[in-house]
Amino acid sequence: MEYVLIMAGGIGSRFWPQSRIQKPKQFLPFLGESSLLKATIDRISSYIPHERIIVSTNADYVPLVLSQIPEIPEENVIGEPVARNTGPCIAFAAALIHHRAPDSTMIVLPSDHYIQNNEAFLSDLQTAVLAAREDHRLVTIGITPTRPETGYGYIQYLDNKALAVNSHTAYPVKTFAEKPDLQTALKFLQSGDFLWNSGMFIWKTEEILNAIKDYLPVLYHQVEIFEMDVKAANGKIPKATLDKVYQACFSISIDYGVMEKAKNVYVIPSRFGWSDLGSWMAIYEMKSHHSDSQGNILEADNTIVIQSENCLIQSQSNKVIALVGLQGIGLIETDDALLICNLKESQNVKEIYSQLSGDNDKYR
Repeated sequence: MEYVLIMAGGIGSRFWPQSRIQKPKQFLPFLGESSLLKATIDRISSYIPHERIIVSTNADYVPLVLSQIPEIPEENVIGEPVARNTGPCIAFAAALIHHRAPDSTMIVLPSDHYIQNNEAFLSDLQTAVLAAREDHRLVTIGITPTRPETGYGYIQYLDNKALAVNSHTAYPVKTFAEKPDLQTALKFLQSGDFLWNSGMFIWKTEEILNAIKDYLPVLYHQVEIFEMDVKAANGKIPKATLDKVYQACFSISIDYGVMEKAKNVYVIPSRFGWSDLGSWMAIYEMKSHHSDSQGNILEADNTIVIQSENCLIQSQSNKVIALVGLQGIGLIETDDALLICNLKESQNVKEIYSQLSGDNDKYR
């Protein structure tokens, strides 16, 4: 039996000023009418029913999840009291799922990715599930790189001992690499045996819990406490226990804490179009087919563009917005804030959050 964990925490600071602490990126409709979270759940629900979809999010966002996705049972929404990265997020969700279905396979998905081909996406997930059901494998999905990207982690794989699974191939992982500098990213691209790390994982719950026990024993101790109280609560989430065990955890990613250390990790190269939507530049790229003859994307009622190219304008005000002689600029306006940035530098928008303190804290 398959379960899905949707990771929907985070504040989406790279998407300020649209993404705010009270309603961050994953709850906003960047690429259509549905929020990124709803699009993710709609994508997977044709394969996994709503009653087997778990959402882990900040405790303050639980009402947002339930309002946007009323089909998800309330007992399937984990409200994290503090942010502790993907390690604890996955560990406690795995314990909850394992109690409900001890022989289950767990699919882990971020809530804020763009997938171009849903049919290919589901096919790759089904392949990964088959690979993960045998020989204690921990499986991840890799993305074939198209450029020397410095904003992604990488996975290097081995050609030998590759597995033929469901007319596809799973490769043993040689190493995980952190976000590289440009020269290193170029070498990765040229080598031909590196994939982008998508942050999607597939494994049996028993296997990931055993790996956490081996490599993160302190975290596993808190998981044992949580799992014991889940059992006492007949499979429901004991909020008081969840708050206690989360506070006792340190922040660590599942990549660093487990995947980089585990011995039986496999990667499946994806066959679907993908973006992690990590910046305003990524939004521009996803919407580029809607651009004008000069490559501008104009999502505002009143715009005048003179000798400007490859710009993104988003505004719901009635102001006249005029650009003259600009290239690669993002202009994002909300009721109370205005961002103007070089789209190539839009990863650094997250640094605005650290500047918004004191009297300006209300703009976060």
